[in-house]
Amino acid sequence: MTSEPPRTPRLRSAHAALAAHGEPWVWLTGGALALALAMITGLLAFIALQGARTFWPVPLEEVQLVGGDRVLGEVAGRERVLATGEAGATVGTARRLVRTANFDLTGSHFRWVDEAEIATVDRPPWATAVERVEGGRFHGTPLRLLHGDEVVAEGPAEAWAGFLREHAPIRRHSREIRRIDRVERGRLQRQLRVARLATVRARMEGGPAGPAAASAAAAEERLAAEVATAERALDERTATLRQVGAGWALEFRTADGATLPLPLEQIVRAWQPNRLSLAGKIGVYAGRWWEFLVDDPREANSAGGVFPAIWGTIAMTLIMALLVAPFGVLAALYLREYAGRGPVTSAVRIAINNLAGVPSIVYGAFGLGFFCYVLGAGIDELFFRAALVADGQPTFGTGGLLWASLTLALLTLPVVIVATEEALAAVPNSMREGSYACGAGKWQTIRRIVLPRALPGIMTGLILAMARGAGEVAPLMLVGVKKLALDLPIDGTFPFVHPEREFMHLAYLIYDVGFQSPNSQAARPLVFTITFLLVAIIALLNLTAIWLRSRLRRRYVAQQF
Repeated sequence: MTSEPPRTPRLRSAHAALAAHGEPWVWLTGGALALALAMITGLLAFIALQGARTFWPVPLEEVQLVGGDRVLGEVAGRERVLATGEAGATVGTARRLVRTANFDLTGSHFRWVDEAEIATVDRPPWATAVERVEGGRFHGTPLRLLHGDEVVAEGPAEAWAGFLREHAPIRRHSREIRRIDRVERGRLQRQLRVARLATVRARMEGGPAGPAAASAAAAEERLAAEVATAERALDERTATLRQVGAGWALEFRTADGATLPLPLEQIVRAWQPNRLSLAGKIGVYAGRWWEFLVDDPREANSAGGVFPAIWGTIAMTLIMALLVAPFGVLAALYLREYAGRGPVTSAVRIAINNLAGVPSIVYGAFGLGFFCYVLGAGIDELFFRAALVADGQPTFGTGGLLWASLTLALLTLPVVIVATEEALAAVPNSMREGSYACGAGKWQTIRRIVLPRALPGIMTGLILAMARGAGEVAPLMLVGVKKLALDLPIDGTFPFVHPEREFMHLAYLIYDVGFQSPNSQAARPLVFTITFLLVAIIALLNLTAIWLRSRLRRRYVAQQF
């Protein structure tokens, strides 16, 4: 009997083992995820770093050039440039960008200085940075504190101490004057406008010589007299407040030797970065951030605060969410639970998916044409005809908060419908069948079984819709956003919500400051700051929705079977 030769074991390559277990695909998918996370984290970190450091007080450097010129300012950047040297050779030179400010004296905000032309660099201890109500930033050294023709304090130390003592009450009075002009005078003008519209309405309804028109005209005259009396009282109050800061000025000497007195009522804030301690720098930093968050913009939106834009962004996003949620959920419920399978339903789903890819400017054009010019003009003709006759300005026939919210609700509607359909499809059919077996009807099953368990998925769609709607710019440029709108769409004046008002928006403010500012170089850091703020607001709104979604998920996840 012959024996068979022993078999040689078959060797498998390491490559075959890896491919058989799918490990290359694991590494590939994991690497793609890591790359995506790195890109997102890097972008957010870059925006946060650039935006958070905008208001940190930077030292003021006095640069003396070889030719004798002096430049005082903040170093905003450095770069290397190529130049042609002797014998045509290419050499690299360095230069620095100095924010010199003092636009009213020099005609420029920045100046490039070549490193080869610098003789000395110093940081004067009394160099002062001043933010003004008008005119932009100012850099100089304080010389004297003046009150009219009287010299109250002389010398940098004494003048600065006197400024710190006198500026705070003057600034408080300036804010009170602004509050009187905006709030109290505005309330009087609104009352007078209501009376004027009542007179016009009475003349339109009962004729120019009717008793109703005469009564309304008499009431308007009485109110006009009362408003005139109140206006005179407000004039006296503002005149008294202005007397506190009248004549006070702080005289500065610039780097080139010129002197200029700055009225204290025109100074918003001043600091000496070369003398500040760490606590002082934090104080200036926090004060500038506070002004940025709660104050109104000035200097063509390149200075001051962005509170109207913050308020408008939050109000528009929340109203948009309230409008898009019910329509999106109801449409998805019909498509998933009631509509039969057929070509019409398939066509509707295809149309919804295609609408998600339509450019946002198309929605803006539709909102302008339908909501403003058709629906809004019809509302004005029915209910606000007196306003059209009296003022000639449409109330709802132009852009406003309501039309902007509706336009963005249409823009984000496909996102909510698709997410809701997927959430409804994820509910097991066994739960529906169990509900039917217990005697529940179709709507009872949807309301008590399907919808509660689909709510986390619906909230996911709403989160995506809010994130997209809050960052849109193109539609808002046509249906409601404005470069400067200090009257808030939601305030403390009856009826508290004013859907017809135009509003400011952070996303549009980024475009306006970055591309429409007369001083784009100085506004560039502010672009990152507004972007950082917009991302933070969107994240806060989304975190709130995520928290609600997690609570719903914890409530219903244990009931699934």
